[in-house]
Amino acid sequence: MAYTWFILLLAVSATVAMLLILHGTSLGDALHDRIPDRPRRRLFVASVSFFLTFGGVRAVVYGVTHQIPPFHFVQVGGRHIHHLVFGIIILLLVGYGWLCEIGNGSDRSSIFAGRLMSILYGVGAALTLDEFALWLNLKDVYWSAEGRSSIDAVILFGALLSAGAWGAPLFSGSRKRQ
Repeated sequence: MAYTWFILLLAVSATVAMLLILHGTSLGDALHDRIPDRPRRRLFVASVSFFLTFGGVRAVVYGVTHQIPPFHFVQVGGRHIHHLVFGIIILLLVGYGWLCEIGNGSDRSSIFAGRLMSILYGVGAALTLDEFALWLNLKDVYWSAEGRSSIDAVILFGALLSAGAWGAPLFSGSRKRQ
């Protein structure tokens, strides 16, 4: 269970750190000013948390498979619980939160909630897609050649998030050069 607590602590710490940076420093204001479109800001924050989570999870799984303390697999009753389970739970909670319109307003607390939901969405998507090959093959192929489909899924979805955040302003003619 140490691995579970470590992953949970790491995810919570990273989420809190991102929220503090975005909400408690001028970086959040700069993000708000430079990306005025709220959905695009959410895509950007989700994209950053997605790639950071993916990198962190890959590092932790490497530590687990190479028996580097304190890492080991999550076992409950002798059953290995894959991290995609945690990702699915997070995605379900974020989806429910967005159905309840948490973080959709324009006041300061809603901006905070919207950023939190975006960060959690990126975390949940990364945890889930990192084990895409497991869904596809219905067996654990994480480090094998078949596991490459997880990397492909992460690249494609990460590109979609990034293109959503950056693509439209790049191709729109609404801002004129001075």
